[in-house]
Amino acid sequence: MTHDLSRRAFLETGTTLAATAALAGRAMAQPRVAIPPAPVAGAIATGIIGTGGRGTNDLHAVLEHGKVAAVCDVKADRMKAAAEAAARDTPAQLADWRRVIDRKDIEAVVIATPPHLHAEMAVAALQAGKHVYCEKPVAITPETVAQVVKAVKASGKVFVSGQQLRSYRRLGTAVGKIRGGAIGEVLMVKAQRHSESDLSHTGTSADWFFDVEKSGGYLIEMSVHNLDLCNWAIGATPLKAAGFGGILLYKDDPPGRSIMDGYTLSYDYPGNVKLYFTQMVFHPKGLPGGGQFVHVYGKKGACDLMGDTKVYPLEGEAAPAELVPKMDEAPNAHMLAFYECIRGKGANPADIGVGATGALTAIMGHMAITTGKVVEWKDIAGGL
Repeated sequence: MTHDLSRRAFLETGTTLAATAALAGRAMAQPRVAIPPAPVAGAIATGIIGTGGRGTNDLHAVLEHGKVAAVCDVKADRMKAAAEAAARDTPAQLADWRRVIDRKDIEAVVIATPPHLHAEMAVAALQAGKHVYCEKPVAITPETVAQVVKAVKASGKVFVSGQQLRSYRRLGTAVGKIRGGAIGEVLMVKAQRHSESDLSHTGTSADWFFDVEKSGGYLIEMSVHNLDLCNWAIGATPLKAAGFGGILLYKDDPPGRSIMDGYTLSYDYPGNVKLYFTQMVFHPKGLPGGGQFVHVYGKKGACDLMGDTKVYPLEGEAAPAELVPKMDEAPNAHMLAFYECIRGKGANPADIGVGATGALTAIMGHMAITTGKVVEWKDIAGGL
């Protein structure tokens, strides 16, 4: 049920077209492909838990690479629509998610519910012997992140977190070249996620998103994508975080709102690398400097991982140099990787390490803002 939004794509380059869509919107909606006439050979029976915007996109990815054995949602209309979309596989319709993981014929589950439910469902599924594809964030508190980490390690099953950017070849190539010295030693990253309006107050996700205890708010539910990309580029997780934020514009709107609508964060990384990150939902459309970017600064120059990925030299008059050429990206590569890992093929692009560190980076930022204190990684990441 992780939500959807129309204002996703903000870049026209082939850098990470679908990937940047994930960051620009509330949840990544990958391009849908034609449904094959029959399940792929050796299709892995999969249960879809949560069939909202994000879950529906995951369902289409499963139809491409697996078999939809069951769909589950507390909202009957969503579940019915999901069953119709997956009619090829005649899935069972189950309102109780526990019945999905109790099914002996189901080998894997996809969890796409509101974030506060991720940890409980993932742990239960792993303990039931299921492989798990869990949408981001894997959890919204340090304690529940640790529970998922423990369950994954004890299960011996495949766990893929929904950090889909990790499956985009152009991003991976760019990060590899940055790590290889293309811009020199990394000194600082500046990133932002700005949009022109709040999430719809009457949309299908409004019943949970504005409650910070259920969603974690913009920072944890959405910016986990951005912050994971920053971690990936730097090649480390932050040592500490400090920040300021609050409900700046949409005060008690919608009524009872407890999530912030704007904040600034500063992270300190090993090697004295700095990250400055901002997010707001009141950046007027057309005002310069909107949208999102991840500017990575090094001793030789800088590049924007969410832009043209060119290297802009720090000194001299040299023209920007191409870091990575445009390339086509498979629309459902992340889900394919999940199934390939189950079959013992290929590497996991976003294992529990990626999922947990991404979530904890966002969580420590949230804690820094809400407590007014500097939060240290060592105090929240004991399970890693």
